Amino acid sequence: MKRQVEASIPTIWGNFKMVAFSDKVAERMPHIAMIHENFDPTKPVYLRIHSECLTGDLFGSKRCDCGEQLDGAMRVVAEKGGVVLYLRQEGRGIGLINKLKAYNLQDKGLNTADANVHLGLEVDARQYGIAVDIMKYLGIQSIHLITNNPLKIEAIEESSIEVVSRIPLVTKPIKENEAYLQTKEDLMGHLLNNNAKSK
Repeated sequence: MKRQVEASIPTIWGNFKMVAFSDKVAERMPHIAMIHENFDPTKPVYLRIHSECLTGDLFGSKRCDCGEQLDGAMRVVAEKGGVVLYLRQEGRGIGLINKLKAYNLQDKGLNTADANVHLGLEVDARQYGIAVDIMKYLGIQSIHLITNNPLKIEAIEESSIEVVSRIPLVTKPIKENEAYLQTKEDLMGHLLNNNAKSK
């Protein structure tokens, strides 16, 4: 995993530097680090690891809360001078085509976890070693991790990077994503009702 290129990106949240990471220069879908202009790696960094969700992040799908989470994370890191790592792990790592197949199964009554299993896939196939590698490249030694996902906390705590605290990123359920969020909490252990900022 190498830094391939970076460029200044003014956004609705503030001024960021976008850095693309990949193994190959010609990679069409590199992982991205959005680094706020006030980023300071000598202090604990407010950081979000966000896995790509084309339907939610770009098209505003109500089936999930990913777009809302990305917006909330960008607001936090803009205020705190932090970083959003945008990993190309669509559909919890199963890819867009399989995610859409899973959506069709969910429309027939399966929950988000069972739909993946029905397709012969993992409930969550994401890997976070990429995020650790990028953080190390950026000189990050400790973070305030913006997440509801205990697997992300565990993955970082197994590395040399210190998780100083967890910052919740809880969205308000709506009719279209209520069952999805309940499954994440009940079956996948997401911390959706705990606003405590401890690890």
